[in-house]
Amino acid sequence: MRPVRYQVCPEGTWETASRRPHPRLRPGVICYRGHRLALPAPRRRLETPVGAVTLVLGFGSRLRITGPVAPPDWFDSCLAGLHTAASLGEHDGRLHGVEVLFTPWEAFRIFAVPLHELADRAVRPRDLLGRRLDDLAGALAALPGWAPRFALLDSVLARWSAGGPACAPQVVRAWDELCRTHGRLPIARLAADVGWSTRQLENRFREQIGLRPKAAARVLRLQHALRLLTAHRPPAQVAAACGYYDQAHLGGEIKAMTGRTPLEFVAQRDPATTPSPPGPPSLDRLAGAVTSVILPS
Repeated sequence: MRPVRYQVCPEGTWETASRRPHPRLRPGVICYRGHRLALPAPRRRLETPVGAVTLVLGFGSRLRITGPVAPPDWFDSCLAGLHTAASLGEHDGRLHGVEVLFTPWEAFRIFAVPLHELADRAVRPRDLLGRRLDDLAGALAALPGWAPRFALLDSVLARWSAGGPACAPQVVRAWDELCRTHGRLPIARLAADVGWSTRQLENRFREQIGLRPKAAARVLRLQHALRLLTAHRPPAQVAAACGYYDQAHLGGEIKAMTGRTPLEFVAQRDPATTPSPPGPPSLDRLAGAVTSVILPS
């Protein structure tokens, strides 16, 4: 059984629903999360770099995204690859749609595009993939609830995955090793372990993951550091545990990739010091990751 898990506001201003994808889609398709927000004020979220590709299909509402290198733009639906710096998502308080998270290698298979075209940016799906995701968004919106919507996602994504290009097994293995080691495995050793040259691994990663191995490792190491920091581990211990040269190196990387010092980031995540505005209480979009900070509107 894969039950749908709901969170519902007693006043009716928001609801979320989530479910694991069908086993035949896992682990490549990570999770489904539906949302319906009708909040009294705009909402702003800082989204940190994570090791997942994000698809948001909107049901008539719009989201404003400011990316690491792109100017602000409005989206009804969006597809975003791996990022090396944080992005900002904003809406007017009303948002209705569904979010799907993918491993990068499964996104390469399902969407059949080189993933470097999604790196550090969000795109309108129709600009890259034609009408098929717009048609899917319309079909999902027409269904009466989250359970049938998630079932339709299972069916459609399984069909697209079966017909898509296979990711190289060496890329999947190398990605899994980077995830297992939180980005600390030397890239030359990683290439040797999968039987490729460093150049070959870099080129395939850019195509099928979106970032070169060193940049992808940087994202995974950041996530490990943020998990430890938000668990209130001292920064010096975090730097040592994550393989940074020292505490200053840790602070510089977090500042470069989130726009905040470690202390600022932790304070903005802590409801005791920065109360969250009305809305769903769960901050993070991906289990085991530190994905988001709710900002003052």
